Amino acid sequence: MASGRRAPNWQRHATRSGRRRPRVFLWRWLKRLAIFGIVVLLVLPLLFFAIFRFVPVPATSFMLLGSLDGLRDDKPYSLHRDWVPLAEISPRLQRAVIASEDQKFIEHYGLDIAAMEKALQHNKRSKRVRGGSTISQQTTKNLFLWPGRSYLRKGLEVYLTLLMETLWSKERILEVYLNSAEFGRGIYGAEAAAQIYFHKPAAKLSSREAALLAAVLPAPRKRNPAQPSGYVQARAVWIQSQMARLGPVEQAFTAD
Repeated sequence: MASGRRAPNWQRHATRSGRRRPRVFLWRWLKRLAIFGIVVLLVLPLLFFAIFRFVPVPATSFMLLGSLDGLRDDKPYSLHRDWVPLAEISPRLQRAVIASEDQKFIEHYGLDIAAMEKALQHNKRSKRVRGGSTISQQTTKNLFLWPGRSYLRKGLEVYLTLLMETLWSKERILEVYLNSAEFGRGIYGAEAAAQIYFHKPAAKLSSREAALLAAVLPAPRKRNPAQPSGYVQARAVWIQSQMARLGPVEQAFTAD
């Protein structure tokens, strides 16, 4: 009977090929997309670090995200930021943020494994979360990434940090960090923070003022250096003691 006849081999092969064709197309498309993503991940950061090795960075991802948050809030939002070269930021503030955030900044190559392990152990025992990120990692996060914790973000942070440490000097990393760190809602960079909180340029900050600014960095939207809480005041005292122990940051850069 006709119904019992098998289709010729060429027909069966054509049918199977037709079924495979969408899957083959999808696989090729995904492979090309993956290659494009890898190229973007490799090339764009290289271009960024090459261009902004000397040129002021106009904006960061955290500034853009902060502006979007401001649009969603009912409260008025304005962004304050004035880029200044490192020479116009008080060495006291430079020393204060190193003392507070990353005392091995001059020595390491972007990552402080011991500090990360110590923070991990602390966070297991305490409800107060402590970060183990270096100044270099924080700079990378401010420039490119987003708030939150995930393996994807941490992996990108490590890759971009090592790339930045290869292409930029420590002075440049600190300069970009101090011009992009958030010191309050909509307040980015040392110059804007000094002007708003202490009504003076960043170059004129005292040791106490520098320590207060450094003390708010872990939670800048919850703390105010001009009206410091008891915790911020105690933290600033500790930072000043560490500043005295570290000594002048200019000598450290020269030695490096």
